[in-house]
Amino acid sequence: MNSETKKNLDFVQAVLKEAEMYAHASRLLTYDQETICPEKGMEEQGEITAFLQNQVFKLQKQPKFEEAMFYLYEHRDELEEFDRVCAEQLYRDYAKTRNITTEKQLEFSRIMNKAFVDWSAARKASDFSMFADSLKKVRDANIEMIKLRDPKDMEDLNGKKNAPSLDPDNKYYVMGQLIGDYERGITIEELDECFEHCKERLVPLLKKIMSSKKKIRTDFMHKEVTEEQQRRMTDYLISVIGYDLTRGAYSTSEHPFTDWMGKNDIRITTHYYPTDFAASMYSIIHEGGHALFEMLQPEENYDHFIEGGKTLGMHESVSRMYENRLGRSKSFIKLIYPKTCEIFPEAMEGVSEEEFYEAINVVEPSLIRTESDEFTYTFHIIIRYEIEKEIISGDIDIADIPRRWREKYEEYLGVSPKTDREGVLQDVHWASGFGYFPTYSMGNMYNAMYYNRMKNEIDIDKAVESGDFATINNWMKENVFKKADRLSPAEWIKDITGRDFTADDFLDYLEEKYSGLYEL
Repeated sequence: MNSETKKNLDFVQAVLKEAEMYAHASRLLTYDQETICPEKGMEEQGEITAFLQNQVFKLQKQPKFEEAMFYLYEHRDELEEFDRVCAEQLYRDYAKTRNITTEKQLEFSRIMNKAFVDWSAARKASDFSMFADSLKKVRDANIEMIKLRDPKDMEDLNGKKNAPSLDPDNKYYVMGQLIGDYERGITIEELDECFEHCKERLVPLLKKIMSSKKKIRTDFMHKEVTEEQQRRMTDYLISVIGYDLTRGAYSTSEHPFTDWMGKNDIRITTHYYPTDFAASMYSIIHEGGHALFEMLQPEENYDHFIEGGKTLGMHESVSRMYENRLGRSKSFIKLIYPKTCEIFPEAMEGVSEEEFYEAINVVEPSLIRTESDEFTYTFHIIIRYEIEKEIISGDIDIADIPRRWREKYEEYLGVSPKTDREGVLQDVHWASGFGYFPTYSMGNMYNAMYYNRMKNEIDIDKAVESGDFATINNWMKENVFKKADRLSPAEWIKDITGRDFTADDFLDYLEEKYSGLYEL
């Protein structure tokens, strides 16, 4: 590395280190806002968060920083791998925000923070009209954000794929760019094809399952339990999967989430329902999976400022593997059954291990995504994806979203929400923008692919049944986590499995598992 390159690299890293101080404080406030912040303090706290986020933006908008970043990007072949990846990430971020002023960024940030406050109040009151104005502003901000981008920059970053939705004049251009922000490289056309394939295989199978004579007992799953019992179960489950409480903490929130403050502070949340003890069990396993991804990534990621390079699809693949492929397996139920009976003796009285396994995997079309079964979950994502396309393209008015939501649920799952709280207000995601939801399904598809490799290299059932999550976590660390921040999703899944992305591994898994469970 020559002296000029080193000088620019040192400067960029110094600015990134300072920016991380503001970002760290912002994340702490966000975590507080979603967990213990009093209701009347939320809006003020949102203003402070927006200010801190704006300071990060200002630091990276300095002409000297942009000049140094450009130099590193143009000379990236001279950099060692981690620094080269950082230069590429910074350039991608710059290309997306090139035409956004610090004033405009602060405006966007305030809109999102106010939207979260309004969503919280609307959800509590089960009144969509209290959120509608903020949601419209979020939609408009998302559209403006994308239209401020230079299409040529986006064409270069997207690898010049030949897809109609990448044409700025296409009605789905904005939605496609938003999705690409969460899952780099994917297009609307690819998602449409993927979800159509899912419907072709899952809709007929769901009808067979619903017509099956197999009856699964679930009465005990809805017996009343205390928060203290659920906290004990949470403590047990996070210890089982290997979540390190010396580097993390957990709390409760309206909507469970994971947030990393720094390399030694990765926090998770859950939500306790008095008549659904399994909901908190599986939300904490899900969020614990996210946390493990952050905890077990290479130290060099933090040293070179690339720890945020994972896509949401990558992240959801891990969280949903721990939650579903491992957490709902027979071997995991065998492991946790005794402890579940010990902690919830009244609910589990007279319940066999097999009955518990079947109840954890029962297929029941339902209204709440986060509490839905593994099989119907994909429909919850398709519904949101299809509505998002309509919102961003202007095919639906904001006021009509609850009606469209009810129609979609009736169409795909045969159920319809009676309130906004159990319908359109159940998810927090739209308070900060659009395009996230497809990553959940892509995560299921990614993990099905690498699970099929993992099972050929280690005895997964034996490890899970014995509580040996160290073996599983080490495999994940070496094969799934290690390069995630340095590769695009397409490169990453091929590096792990040797194959291009496909939904078929996941669909094959669902078909085999649920055909057996329902004796089809």
